[in-house]
Amino acid sequence: MSDANDMDLVREFARDNSEAAFTELVRRHLNLVYSVARRCIGNDGDAQDVAQAVFIILARKAAGLREKTLLTGWFYETTRFTAARLLRTNGRRHAREQEAYMQSTLNEADQSEVWEKLAPHLEAAMDKLSQRDRALLVLRFYENKSGPEAAALLGIREDAAHKRVTRAIEKLRKFFVKRGVTLTATAIAGAVSANSVQAAPVALAKTISAVAVAKGAAATTSTLTLVKGALKIMAWTKAKMAVVVGVGILLAAGTTTVTVEKIEQHKADESWRVRPFNSETLEHVSPQVKILPAKLPRGGGWGHGMNGKMMGTGVTAETVVVTAYGFWSFARIIVAAELPKGGYDFIASLPNGNTEALQQEIQKQFGVMARRETIETNVLLLTVKYPNAQGLRHSATRDESSQLRMQPGQFSSVNTAISDLAINLEILLKIPVINESGITNKFDIDLEWNQNDPQHSSLKQALIDQLGLELVPTNMPIEMLVVEKVK
Repeated sequence: MSDANDMDLVREFARDNSEAAFTELVRRHLNLVYSVARRCIGNDGDAQDVAQAVFIILARKAAGLREKTLLTGWFYETTRFTAARLLRTNGRRHAREQEAYMQSTLNEADQSEVWEKLAPHLEAAMDKLSQRDRALLVLRFYENKSGPEAAALLGIREDAAHKRVTRAIEKLRKFFVKRGVTLTATAIAGAVSANSVQAAPVALAKTISAVAVAKGAAATTSTLTLVKGALKIMAWTKAKMAVVVGVGILLAAGTTTVTVEKIEQHKADESWRVRPFNSETLEHVSPQVKILPAKLPRGGGWGHGMNGKMMGTGVTAETVVVTAYGFWSFARIIVAAELPKGGYDFIASLPNGNTEALQQEIQKQFGVMARRETIETNVLLLTVKYPNAQGLRHSATRDESSQLRMQPGQFSSVNTAISDLAINLEILLKIPVINESGITNKFDIDLEWNQNDPQHSSLKQALIDQLGLELVPTNMPIEMLVVEKVK
């Protein structure tokens, strides 16, 4: 069976519900799925949930996959969709903003150091490529196929594959440079090839095979919810691609009048100007980039969708800038130019290039631009004061998503990482908080303090007394977002 190609195994499973065939597919592709999920999500537990959901999706869709499907590419794209769904559900967009902590120039002498700095950005960089280029790079550097092997699997000439790889790596290089990671195309290719796929936990393969072969019948509720959400995203993406193809055919046939009419309708589409923020609305709205005075008197929040889409309603100009430049903390912004007052609605829902498009719209309407710069400033280090404090109760479950509630004088959460607590403390205190606790487990937390304390000393004391954690003031260089006038 190890000699059978992937689609032969898929057909055997779809036809006979063969557990042996499915187990072989898990053996071949689990490390890839797990590694991509781990980089997208940022923690092991959720990465395992994503991996299990991806193989359940395969089990459910096996009969419908086309004979010429490149399963490696299918696994890669499905893992990205599923991880994106989990991030959205958990409300942890900051997990992919870890680049805010990394501003460094790499030397190519130590490949392990190169990979350490490269890894947090890799999947975001891959997201900027076309699906065809992603599939080619996954074959070449994730699965270490030779040039001729990758070209044959994709049905293209070897020289064409080589040119596409070169162009794609160059795009990745430019993306990394913008994040302060400077290295050559050769270093990128070497680091990705050597490190992009790591071994998944041994027990995970058995668990996945048993659950997925039954098409998820024994899966947890949270995993099934993740499967359902990922399938919705995949269905919408497929439908959207069909619409794009359809418009291309109409243009080729000369029916430009109809197309122009549809474009005009899109310009007038304001269905997204609602509250509260809804990611489904963002996925279904027509392609556009706009910044408008707020339509509603109260804010509805802001957020991100697939392919870099973003929107917000009733937010400040500062929020528009922060979102467009991929920053998550208002405590790490230096505004060196005057921003307009009042509320704004904004959206960037193009198929790709939303970040650049919204930044250009900000320059045009607000007359400002932003840049990342490492600046020495006042920060608070979240450290352990009393180890094993009773207030940090280990979470009883790993399956449930992180849940938290904040209200004046109270913070309560379930299944929450200390890094998430640090982020919420930064929001409350309006000063950068760096997690130096070294704690990686998740906890159920209940924290109370005197809300009528403008100096927040009662909050800081409550952290010590109730959780055994301490905020230590210091001064250190961190990455900040500097907003300034367009020159």
